[in-house]
Amino acid sequence: MNRISQIDPTLVTGKASHLLEGVRSKLGMVPNLFRVLANSPDALDGYLKLSGALSTGILDNKVREQIALAVAEINKCDYCLSAHTALGGLVGLSDDDILKARRSSSSDLRTDAILKLARAIVIQRGEISNTDFESARAASLSDAEIVEIVLNVTVNILTNYINHVAQTVIDFPEVSAGVDGNNSSPCDSVTCGCGGA
Repeated sequence: MNRISQIDPTLVTGKASHLLEGVRSKLGMVPNLFRVLANSPDALDGYLKLSGALSTGILDNKVREQIALAVAEINKCDYCLSAHTALGGLVGLSDDDILKARRSSSSDLRTDAILKLARAIVIQRGEISNTDFESARAASLSDAEIVEIVLNVTVNILTNYINHVAQTVIDFPEVSAGVDGNNSSPCDSVTCGCGGA
């Protein structure tokens, strides 16, 4: 049961109604996350605008979904993990791509560097090491790509945290963090220095 109410798109009016109808026309449904965000139409609007802007950026939909999977796995957000597993399949990610993304890796070297940087950003709360930054540069990631990686990480943390606080009921085929992603701890002593705590 959600701790924050889910707005019924058929009963709401005004700005929230308009925004939820836009979600429904794009996705064919109104996922519970959007129903929770609709408690504050301005919060829903802000999220949709940022997501929409990033969808036209340098990083393509596949990479954006892979970042979402990596962040959801690290933050143990089963809702986002379930949603992005389904959405990842729709944009052409294979089961292997999805599993690797949950482990912050990819067979594609450039995508692998993007996911490693995303993981470092989450675990180190943005205070990444020079080594992490130099690894991104060694993979020829541009300033624009690095900025977009940070923004994609941030928008996914936002939804992870909303779902944690709301305890959003999962309305996608359920996927659980750690079960297949092999991520028993969100950090390790090499990356963040906490000893894997």
